[in-house]
Amino acid sequence: MNESFGEMYAQKGNKIFDRESKTAQAMRVSALAIVLNLALSAMKFVVGALAHSSAMISDAVHSATDVFSTFAVMIGIRVSGKSSDREHPYGHERYECVVSVILAIILAFVGIMIGVSGVQKILAGTDTLAVPGSAALVAAVISIAVKEWMFHFTRRKAKSINSTALMADAWHHRSDALSSIGAFVGIFGARLGFKILDPIASIVICVFIVRAAWKILKDATDKMVDHSASSELTGQITRLIGSQSGVEYVDDIKTRLFAAKLYVDVEIAADGNLSLTEAHGIAQRVEDAVESGLPEVKHCMVHVNPSVHGEGI
Repeated sequence: MNESFGEMYAQKGNKIFDRESKTAQAMRVSALAIVLNLALSAMKFVVGALAHSSAMISDAVHSATDVFSTFAVMIGIRVSGKSSDREHPYGHERYECVVSVILAIILAFVGIMIGVSGVQKILAGTDTLAVPGSAALVAAVISIAVKEWMFHFTRRKAKSINSTALMADAWHHRSDALSSIGAFVGIFGARLGFKILDPIASIVICVFIVRAAWKILKDATDKMVDHSASSELTGQITRLIGSQSGVEYVDDIKTRLFAAKLYVDVEIAADGNLSLTEAHGIAQRVEDAVESGLPEVKHCMVHVNPSVHGEGI
């Protein structure tokens, strides 16, 4: 008995250490993102103003919003990493989803404002448009390279720690890289004599940004309304449960996303002549196998039915 309590305590300690480690990793990634975004937004705004490029100024505004969004990510990850308490017995993971929704709204608002600015400049006529300077092209290339690297770096970290908010921030970086590509094309075309391409680039940037915002919002919403896991993952869990000793078949299985984690509710069939202790042992084996074999599973609830003639799922 003492040994089992000791093992349980050790496992709990490992989970707390793991959560703290993941939070620390996310904080380091976010701090780096803030520094790079501040430098990029300042560079693009100054160059855009001096080179008379509305597309580059729009791109600078987009980069500036990344700074605020990353601050929101840091707050969300810090809060979601808190341990369960009496008021929040299931933990705080969904705070990450709340942050992701806020990021999506901010991202969409910025994108729409950039698009409106581009439309206004087009309606004003090309006579009011200036030819962007060559420095704007250089700034766009630097922005594309840096933001694309930030996207891959942040996404890799988000996958390793299974963070919804950090993944949303990664896609925010990708949308910035795409907007810089649009800015480059618009500036390059304007320098070739097609001045209208510069504000058109702002509209293209708007489309990319709003599209990224929609993806972030949909993913966060799915995780807030108990959306089920994919059929592939559900099948994997079902096969794992069915392979456990004493499980005759799986009667029913339900999954629901809880932020970046997953809850599993399963009904299994076992020999009806088993004692309560033996049936409990089978249920415990199933629970341990699912929770230890699949890191994304937060908890597995197992109900044991006496077996009857027929087949499970």
